Order: sequence, then C-alpha cells, then structure tokens
Amino acid sequence: MKPMDNKDRVILRLLQADASLSMNELADRCALSRTAVWRRVRELEEEGVIRGRVTRLDPARMGFPLTVFALVRTNQHSDEWFEKFSAAVASIPEILEFHRTSGDLDYLLRIVARDMQDYDRVYKTLIKAVDLADVSSTFVMETIKSDTALPI
Repeated sequence: MKPMDNKDRVILRLLQADASLSMNELADRCALSRTAVWRRVRELEEEGVIRGRVTRLDPARMGFPLTVFALVRTNQHSDEWFEKFSAAVASIPEILEFHRTSGDLDYLLRIVARDMQDYDRVYKTLIKAVDLADVSSTFVMETIKSDTALPI
C-alpha cells in the first residue's frame, strides 16, 4: 500500500462525513481535478482503505428501537464450532456486529430488535443454532454517541 498524503486524508474525511458527494464536489473541496480525485478514490478502494459506501439509517425510525449487546461465552473453540457459530450469526440480519474479544467473554454481538419479544426470537434462534455456555444481554437505554468516522 502506498503511503497516504494529505489529499488522500481530506478525501477520506469528506467521504466519511458524506459518502454521497460526487467526484466533482470532492474535487472542488480538495482543490484537485475530478480525474485526480477519481484515481485516488479508486486506489483507496482497491487497497481496502475504503471498504464501501453506505447510507446510515436511524434504527428507531426503521422500526428497530431496541439495541442489545449480547456477551457470549463458550466452552468450545474448535474451527468447526466457530464456522457453525459464524454461519448462525451471518444468518440473523438483526445481528449487526460480531466481535471476538479477550478476557472472560469470548464474543460481543450488537443486535437491533423491534422490541423485547423480537430480541427473544433472535436469542432463541441463536442458541438453537449453536451450543453456547452463556449469553448475557445488556439493553441500551440511550445512545449518547454513535459514529462511524475514524479520526483521520
């Protein structure tokens, strides 16, 4: 990967704030030509720095007002078990994030649900799919900060 310069960082800051900016708008804000911006964006995508461009939706307005962090502990650590667990998580669209962690807990899941009954359905689906030692759920009462922009 080639080193990023200040122009790359400016482009990334702008795209993190608004991925819908056109190449012309990016070029104007970066003081570069449209072609130069297009080339830089394409290179950043090819190098995996830009992994995708998405529209962030408000979960509550989309009918998912409940956010749950599920803390998962397992007694199994085989590749076969992990593949089964990963497939189960991938099959449940309400699970938005899946992290392997260190310490007492093995995995952290961020889940959205319509209500408590909907979360219970997700929970039951998960525990039927794979053997887990413990699942402890923490329910978000209020989101104070939620961002996706990295501090570039």
